[in-house]
Amino acid sequence: MKISRRDFLKWSVATAVALNLDLDMGRVNTVLAAETDPPVIWLNGAGCSGCTISTLNVTNPTTIDDVLLNKISLKYDTTLMTQSGDSAIQTLDQAANTYNGQFILVVEGAIPTGESGNYCVIGEQNGTPLTMQQAVLKYGPMAKYVVAAGTCASFGGVSAASPNSTSCQSVLAVLPSKTTTNPVINLPGCPVHPTVMVQTLLNLILTGMPGLGSNNTPNQFYNTTIHSNCPRRGQTQVTEPGIYGCYKAIGCQGPGSENVCATMKWNNGVNFCTISNYPCIGCANSTFPTNPLTV
Repeated sequence: MKISRRDFLKWSVATAVALNLDLDMGRVNTVLAAETDPPVIWLNGAGCSGCTISTLNVTNPTTIDDVLLNKISLKYDTTLMTQSGDSAIQTLDQAANTYNGQFILVVEGAIPTGESGNYCVIGEQNGTPLTMQQAVLKYGPMAKYVVAAGTCASFGGVSAASPNSTSCQSVLAVLPSKTTTNPVINLPGCPVHPTVMVQTLLNLILTGMPGLGSNNTPNQFYNTTIHSNCPRRGQTQVTEPGIYGCYKAIGCQGPGSENVCATMKWNNGVNFCTISNYPCIGCANSTFPTNPLTV
């Protein structure tokens, strides 16, 4: 028997009432209200699931439990959902058709296009393998917004690095903007910063398309170089990592990398590469991981 998220919540409330349990009805109503928000479908391609793990560790603007219970309605994500096999793929297709033109499609990982996409099969539909490439081409044009989570989805990243035997490509390369309602939104980073990921989804739900720069990245997060806000800017340039100072002389990519590392930091606002005594590797750059870096 299949049961929707809304029906499950209603059943849970009814059961709690019957058992005379205390309920925070304000919280319950908030959860039910989330069902009316533009839902999210999250596809995983050629990647390491690092962007999912990063997102799960979000603390700003809120925590992941609040995000999933009260802020967004996540309909499909194979990394997080309990369903698998035919049931999961049916959920994917049903959600896309039910919310056609309204949902947010998040793509994590690059998209293998070699051998007609058969290097990355995410399931079956009607007894036929469904490749990641086919899924993106099918559901991308149905989505209101398409978000490329991480550098692999945004630019190819590690998955598309030489020799790229599976012919991995970025979302934008596989799904040109002209085939979607709005331009593909790139959120590069290896992984994407959790606040950038979650805040972008919330912004899409609440206010719509953000202003984008030349790489289809939101200006809100990618308009300042890491070097501009690095606390070691102007310090003595050193010749090896592990020594306090500026790492520009040994290939630090901070001067040419736009990301929030120096302002939002990582690990709940604790640190980032250069203040951990290592050069920035430019993981949000379109050329990553082939950035020139000498250490």
